[in-house]
Order: sequence, then C-alpha cells, then structure tokens
Amino acid sequence: MVGIGIDIGSTAAKAAVVEMDGAIAWTCVMPTGYSSVDAAERLRGELASAGYDVTGDDVRVVATGYGRVAVPYAHKVVTEITCHARGAHHLDPAVRTVIDIGGQDSKVIRLSESGAVETFAMNDKCAAGTGRFLEMMARTLQMKLPEMSELGLDWHNDVTISSMCTVFAESEVVSLIARSTAPADIIHGLNKSVAGKTAALARRTGGVAPFMMTGGVARNRGVVKELETALKAPVEVSEYSQLCGSLGAALFALEKMGVKL
Repeated sequence: MVGIGIDIGSTAAKAAVVEMDGAIAWTCVMPTGYSSVDAAERLRGELASAGYDVTGDDVRVVATGYGRVAVPYAHKVVTEITCHARGAHHLDPAVRTVIDIGGQDSKVIRLSESGAVETFAMNDKCAAGTGRFLEMMARTLQMKLPEMSELGLDWHNDVTISSMCTVFAESEVVSLIARSTAPADIIHGLNKSVAGKTAALARRTGGVAPFMMTGGVARNRGVVKELETALKAPVEVSEYSQLCGSLGAALFALEKMGVKL
C-alpha cells in the first residue's frame, strides 16, 4: 500500500509517494502551466511511468494546493495549511512554526508538539513577498531565479526596497538599475523585503522556533538567510521543502487506508 499526495500550486505541481513505513518512495515537480487539470493529468502520467496506478486497490490519493479540486482521481482533498503542517511535522517533529512561501501567497503556521495546527496567518491578497514577486523582479533584472538566488548572497552595499507594493517595488528596482546599483545589492534589498514581510506575518501568529521553511522560495538561499536575520533564529530547509504539501497529502492518503504514522 502507498499513499499519493498531489499538490497543484499556482506555479508548480508536485507529487509524492509515501510507503507504509513513512519512507518517501518517489517525488515529482513540474510547472503547473495554464491549466490545473492538465497538470494533474501530467502528474498521473508520470506516476504511471514510475509504476503507480492511481486507481489501484492498494493506493489512495489526496489532493491539496491551489488546484486541488482539479484532480479527478483524488479520493479526498485537504487544505494546504493542514498538509504543509503534516508534512513539516513528519520531516522534523521538533518544528513549531512552518513558513511557506509559494508562487502566489505566503503563510505562517504555528504547530503544537503533536503537529496539530494551532493558528496561522496568510498573505493571499498581494503578490508582494511571494514567489511571483521574485519572478517579476528577476525579469526586471534580466536573469533566471537560480542565478538571482546565488548572486543575492554576494552583496556589498545594503540596499533597502521600501515599497510594500509589487508595482512600486519594481519601479524602485528600475531606478536603482538606472543609478548603476550592483545587481547583487538590489537582490539583497529584495530578499530583505520578502524576509521582512514574512517575519511580520510570523509575529502575527506568535511564531516560535524551531522554524522550517517550505515552498519553492525555500530554494532561494538569499531569502532564507535574510529571514533568519529577521527572525533572529535559524530556519530549517529540508531537501523536500518544495514537496512538503504533497508529502502531507500522501500521509493523509495513508490514513485513509488505516495507516497512522
């Protein structure tokens, strides 16, 4: 028996297969594209190629994320808040606060010792402080996100992006470019901006250490470093950080078959 978790996000679609002993057997990440339904079908194809039949008697599927209702083969849907909490607790039971920065929103989830959600706060009204914000700024700086992540660590002058709005922040970046400000310094300022907004969200929830960061932005080392500075505490990033939602969904899928981990 295996549990399969499907997480259809705004920019990336993820799948995780978890075995009865809690071991992560297989994972997949791909761009969501224009259609959540299409992304779900592409994930079904990848699962089939790996030998996992979503209609099998020994398989259960739970969907989560922005496009969770677009997964026709899911046996159940669960909110991303609940799935990220479950996935993070499975990866590290000591974690008390989960910081998830995805493509179009960011959220902070405070956990109990048992991994239950105690409270959470969410920014889903504005792109500022999300992966979409960083994507837009990368385009303005004419570079790819991985390059932006690395370059932002090599800053020399402390630049501050003061605007809370993505559109005005982009105007600030254009002005900084016009003044020949080093790209690394601009990126550092953007990283600080994202970290500051996220840390404020964490304070709203009463977030406490140990912290874990999940979502695609967790791969941006510059943002993680600035977040640690803003929180005055280490932030754990798992190799499965981007897959935390699908991992939690897979664990809930196992529960549907009576397997409690």
